[in-house]
Amino acid sequence: MTDIVNAEAMRRLWEVADGHPYPLLFATISGAHLYGFPSPDSDYDLRGCHLLPLREVVGLDAGRETIEVERKEEGFELDLVSHDALKFFRLLLRKNGYVLEQVLSPLVVLSTPEHEELKAIARGCVTRHHSHHYFGFAETQWRLFEKERPRRVKPLLYAYRVLLTGIHLMRTGEVEADLVRLADEARLGHVADLIAQKLSGPERATLDASDVDFHRREYERLRGELESAHQASRLPEGPTSRAALNDLLVRLRLKPAGDEHG
Repeated sequence: MTDIVNAEAMRRLWEVADGHPYPLLFATISGAHLYGFPSPDSDYDLRGCHLLPLREVVGLDAGRETIEVERKEEGFELDLVSHDALKFFRLLLRKNGYVLEQVLSPLVVLSTPEHEELKAIARGCVTRHHSHHYFGFAETQWRLFEKERPRRVKPLLYAYRVLLTGIHLMRTGEVEADLVRLADEARLGHVADLIAQKLSGPERATLDASDVDFHRREYERLRGELESAHQASRLPEGPTSRAALNDLLVRLRLKPAGDEHG
């Protein structure tokens, strides 16, 4: 992890996670650091799942389903977003690639035994229809790339990342969000060159206009590959671990106060 996130950054991230107003099942790093191409000035995207106490679930005054925290200090920026377990678990059941990548992220800031259990259960939430998430995300990033002048490297890398993650998921059933590994697996040297440019330059690094047509053809080709992978995928049509998610949620809610991770 130290190649992507240094010890001082991890310390600051842990402090923010540890100061969360509710017990966290986990807090992991997402965004450009997870994807393998943070710029020197990239901020940190911290994502997690928290547990509301029973009184804030069953009472008239509901607790905070989503918590958002931003911190900017001494050249260090982060944003933390966490969802209550009920919302997070429901998102896992809705072919949502974001939460899958968050719970399975290898860049772990805070973990619990329940996080380990949730990771195993989450793999049973993967379906062939997760391809729709990656199609949609790629299209959003490509539109952003096309409309900007000058065109930035970042949305182009995001488009490549989500298409390659989706293809890998459809073919293997495994979540792989690191574009460095994905580009190497697909032997896409031009993506590796873009990553090198992003790693060494500012967050708003731009692309030479003469390269746009090439990347447009690659984008369309990879969309076609994702469609083919979806059609050929042997992944299930729907989640197979709903009952296990429900059981985990009930056990979490019924734990005595102060024993959320015991």
